[in-house]
Amino acid sequence: MAFEFFGENLSIFLLLAVWVMILAGAKMLRLEKHGFEIKPFMLTYKNRNVSNTLDRMLTNKKIVRIFADVGVVLGVIMMLFALWFLINNIINFFMVPEQFSEVTLLVPGVTIRSIPNLTYFLLTAPIVLVIHEVAHGIVARLEKIKVNSGGFAIIIAIIAGFVEPDEEEFGKARKLSKVRVLAAGSTSNVLFSFVIIGLLMFNPMFGNVLELVSPEVRGILYDDPMGVPVLQIMENTGAELAGMQVNDIITNVDGIPIRTSIDFSYINLTPGEIANVTVLREGQMINLSVPVTESPSEPDKGLLGIIRGAFPYLPPKVPYYIPWPAPVFTFLLWVWMLSFFIGIFNMLPMFPLDGEKYVSSVLEHKMSKRSLLATRIGINVLAFGLLGGNIALTVIKSGFIAI
Repeated sequence: MAFEFFGENLSIFLLLAVWVMILAGAKMLRLEKHGFEIKPFMLTYKNRNVSNTLDRMLTNKKIVRIFADVGVVLGVIMMLFALWFLINNIINFFMVPEQFSEVTLLVPGVTIRSIPNLTYFLLTAPIVLVIHEVAHGIVARLEKIKVNSGGFAIIIAIIAGFVEPDEEEFGKARKLSKVRVLAAGSTSNVLFSFVIIGLLMFNPMFGNVLELVSPEVRGILYDDPMGVPVLQIMENTGAELAGMQVNDIITNVDGIPIRTSIDFSYINLTPGEIANVTVLREGQMINLSVPVTESPSEPDKGLLGIIRGAFPYLPPKVPYYIPWPAPVFTFLLWVWMLSFFIGIFNMLPMFPLDGEKYVSSVLEHKMSKRSLLATRIGINVLAFGLLGGNIALTVIKSGFIAI
C-alpha cells in the first residue's frame, strides 16, 4: 500500500524534493542580495531596472502602437468568446451532452500529475508568461507609463510573471492607454499561438488535434486517415526481422485496410505465420513479410512486434510537411495550448485577471464609484459562477480530471 501511495503521488513528492533543493541552493548562494525574495514554497525575483530594458526593446513605436490598437479590439473579442464558451458549454451539458467540453485548471501536482506532462508544463509556461508580461511592459512604456519592476514568482509549482507599472501614473493615464496595456498580454499570447500553429499545421500529428477541436477545419487542411504510425519496434520480434522502422505508416495487414487503430481489432494473427504488411515510408508503399510472434501474456495470440500510435496518420493537403520529432512536436503543442488558453482565460472579467481590470478601466468614468463597485462585484460573481459551474459539471460527467 505504501508503494502504491507513493506511485500515485510521485509528482507531489518530486515537487517537495525540488523545493528543498531550491531553498537550500538559494540560501547558499545568498540570492536575497540579487533581488530574490525566498520563502517556503515561494521564490520571487524583481528587477528594478526593467524600464530601461523595455525602452531598448521599444525600437519601432509605430508597429507597437498598431499592436496595442489591435489588442484593444481583440481584448473585447477574447472576453466575449470566453464568456460565450462557458455559457454555451453549460447549455450543452443539459441539452447536447455529447458536445460538452471538460474544463479544468492546469495546476501542477493537482491536475498535472504525470511526470512527462509536468515537465512539458514547467518548460513551456515560462516562455508563455515572459511573452505575456513583456507585452504589458512594452505597451506601458509606449504610453509613457513608468514600470517600477518586473520579474517572476514560483509558488509551489505555479509560475507567474509580472511587470509592475507605477500605480500613480497608471491611474492618471488615459482610458485608451490603460486598456491598451491591459489587453497587450493576452493579445501577445493569442497571436503567438497562431505563429506556433504555423509550425505545427503541416505535421500529420496536428491533424488529429484539429479532428478533436474542429473536424471541419481538419477536412480543409488534411486528407482522411490512411494508416497508423509505428512508434516503436520491439526487439527480437517479427517487425524487427522484417525491417519495419519507426515512423512507418501501416496501411494494410493481410489484405485488411488499416485506417485507424480500431482496424487492428479485425486482424487475427496466429503465432508462427507470416503477415503481409504494407507500410508507407517516405512517400513510397513498401510490402513487408513479418513473422508473427507469440504474445508474452497470451501465447495463443500473435504479435507483429510494434507499439503503434493511438491516432491515425492524416496526410496534409499541402505538398510538404515538417516532420517534427515527437518530443519537439509535443513541446510546441504545449506552447500553443498554453499560449492560446492563457490568453483567452486571462481576459475573463474576474479578479485578479486582466479582463476584470479591462472592464473597470472602460467603465470607471461612466458611473459613480459606488455603481462601479457594484458592477464589478456583479461581473465577478457571473464570471466565477460560469467557470465554477463548468468545472463542477466536468467533475459530475468525468470525475476529477488529472493528466
